[in-house]
Amino acid sequence: VSVVLDLDTGAAIHVAEGKSADSVKPFLRRLKRIGANIEAVATDMGQAFPSAVTEVFPDAVLVYDHFHVSKLMNDKLTQLRRDLQREADVLGRDMLKGTRWLLTKNPENLDPERDETKRLLEALEFNRPLAVAYYMKEDLRMFWRQPDMKAAERHLDIWIARAADSGVSVLKTMARTMRMCRTGLLNWYKHPISTGPLEGFNNKAQTMKRQAYGYRNMEFFKLKLRTLHLKKYALTG
Repeated sequence: VSVVLDLDTGAAIHVAEGKSADSVKPFLRRLKRIGANIEAVATDMGQAFPSAVTEVFPDAVLVYDHFHVSKLMNDKLTQLRRDLQREADVLGRDMLKGTRWLLTKNPENLDPERDETKRLLEALEFNRPLAVAYYMKEDLRMFWRQPDMKAAERHLDIWIARAADSGVSVLKTMARTMRMCRTGLLNWYKHPISTGPLEGFNNKAQTMKRQAYGYRNMEFFKLKLRTLHLKKYALTG
């Protein structure tokens, strides 16, 4: 299903089957009919939801959410590690084994008691393309920590150029994506909104589904989602 969340209350104000633009267009059109003034919308970098927003509210500013950018970058890094491990010799495979989560973790979250920093550095020293991709991933995080939009623009353009010239295929692909999404990324400095609360909502929804062993009735499931913000669920990982 597709969910539209009220960022102030955390309530699901629209739930529809499907993940296409048609899932949210009816809701957006209702907003337009009642005269809603939509200044900006936080969204992922896919085609469906941005196209729906642009069609109904052409003047609304699209803000590409940093959660999805980071997830995409982590997916690229995971893909690279998998490819390298498949092509490596026995020593290389042993070195890369178990490093998936170390590569995608933020450095400040590495567990020193498990020697995670040491294991990560050993893997990075072993393989240059992996090291380049990892440090580019960390440099990308700094995009959202710039003092102003001008500095962010400079940081992003340099990152795209470095990624494109890195010689690492996943980084070159990421550079093309970031170049296409450049305006939406920079819009965060005009409207610092995020889909982070929606990701938290989605985690609660998944927990609710597991605890109920799934839902057979879609309308009942939609009603449960609309009241989810009133309940507390213990998240398990």
